[in-house]
Amino acid sequence: MVRRQRRTGALDDRARLVLAAVVEEHIRTATPVGSMAISDGYDLGVSPATVRGVLVELEELGLLMQPHTSAGRIPTDLGYRTYAVEIATPDEVAPVDQLMIRHQFGQAEGGADQWFRIAATTLASSSRAAGIATPMRPTSARLRHLDLVRTADRLATLIAVVSDGSVRPTLLPLPVGADQDALSAVANQLNATVLDKSAAQLAAAAAGLAESMPHRAIARTVLERTSRLLAEIDDAAVEQVYSDGLLNVMEAPEFAESARVRNVFTALEGRGYLGHLVQEVAQGGEVRLFIGSENSPIEMHGVSLILAPYGVPGQALGVVGVLGPTRMPYPRAVGSVQFVARLLSELVTRLHRA
Repeated sequence: MVRRQRRTGALDDRARLVLAAVVEEHIRTATPVGSMAISDGYDLGVSPATVRGVLVELEELGLLMQPHTSAGRIPTDLGYRTYAVEIATPDEVAPVDQLMIRHQFGQAEGGADQWFRIAATTLASSSRAAGIATPMRPTSARLRHLDLVRTADRLATLIAVVSDGSVRPTLLPLPVGADQDALSAVANQLNATVLDKSAAQLAAAAAGLAESMPHRAIARTVLERTSRLLAEIDDAAVEQVYSDGLLNVMEAPEFAESARVRNVFTALEGRGYLGHLVQEVAQGGEVRLFIGSENSPIEMHGVSLILAPYGVPGQALGVVGVLGPTRMPYPRAVGSVQFVARLLSELVTRLHRA
């Protein structure tokens, strides 16, 4: 889960300007930022003494920190969040770049199967971080068809076809005396009454079976097992993640030790954490930022993820985004993620309607 940060309260205009200057200067130089660098490099209309006072206030609020007593200051995770969410405005992708990106998607020979790779590559290039993309998944798995095949005296194979097109066979215990005719009758009846149902709807159907229904014990077992199967699919981790731009991350001073980058991508390859984020982002329906220690895996406390959902609301959703050091150019990264997510949604919606 994302760890909640305490709120800083409303910053006045002067504090917002100084915080933005520190964040942008640190992003540019990767070194602690002193008051003189702010006074000399940014036209804030205040004296160096005033800047020093504001820096102290921002540090007391937990937005800045000093790595060493004699050094300048660097943003904390909360400082980056305040800058990225409350102060900075996402950059618009330049019209010429929009046309070029649209052309790349339009020329994809593999069609939709290539869009995810193009999305990851596009985001890596535009954000100068690592681009990531996941294929769409049904927002809620549903039953498309089922068959029952008797394989032993007390055992059958339940073959469930799911809304994502996958075929999920599973073994099913049978009551004494259940033959293939009974199984076929149950399959026919359920195919006529419970198709396109979700896990919760199948569980409710199993609980509501009338006592007078023929072969109700078999039907209840089938519905309960199919309900569990769909629930497992809904809860499953992301199976595939396309990524590009790892070298962009490795070139950042924070990751001079290649082991740090490997640890980050090892945490992502586990799929469990990213799968959780995909569900969270998809439900929210907007760009989400996970900055530094807001990421659960400790290996990812030095990076930020910017993720946005794309797809057909209510039917299927995936996620695109960028991963980079917490010291990343947030306005450019957020703007790029927003554009690519909108473009992919436009493309897949058109595909679904074809």
